[in-house]
Amino acid sequence: MARQPILEFWYEFASTYSYLAAMRIEAAAAEAGVAIRWRPFLVGPLFASQGWTTSPFNLYAAKGKNMWRDVEREAARLGLPPVTRPAQFPQNSLSAVRVAILGQDQDWLVPFSKAVFTASFAEGRSIAEPAAVAEILDSLGLDGTQTVRAAAAEANKTKLRVSVEEARSRGIYGAPTFLAVDGELFWGNDRLDQALAWATGDRPKGLR
Repeated sequence: MARQPILEFWYEFASTYSYLAAMRIEAAAAEAGVAIRWRPFLVGPLFASQGWTTSPFNLYAAKGKNMWRDVEREAARLGLPPVTRPAQFPQNSLSAVRVAILGQDQDWLVPFSKAVFTASFAEGRSIAEPAAVAEILDSLGLDGTQTVRAAAAEANKTKLRVSVEEARSRGIYGAPTFLAVDGELFWGNDRLDQALAWATGDRPKGLR
């Protein structure tokens, strides 16, 4: 029996396009017959290495204005709630990412990740404070206070740093990014379908 193809989904909670991808990747992957490995990480250190102190959508006003309109269109097309911009963009996602790193091998990682994205971009709530992250965990039936505390332990902080360096070493420069097992990289929500096709071996003629 052939092994199910796998696609890695590298995402950042502060990323609007990661939000869109997170809310549709499960259904798209199931239809394509691809297993998804959810890989939370921080994109800020990668931006810093490119000389950016904030999101490029803030650095370039026209780009940012079009991005928000594009995200609104895509959310409507996907049947998601209207986009509500958080008061601060990009949000400080450190506490949420630490929790996601802690939960990488747990069955609550995906519902937690989707709940964080929903809080930020569908409800316009802050996800920056540990208390806000704990509240999301509580809503999923988890012990929010204890989980946030465990996520802040030094061992888990090290895991997060390792994930950022892994992203850097594999050529990732933004979020969302999709990586096939052969290392083929697809960047952006609009490349999800191509990434899934590549993972299954359905590739453009002339490319291997």
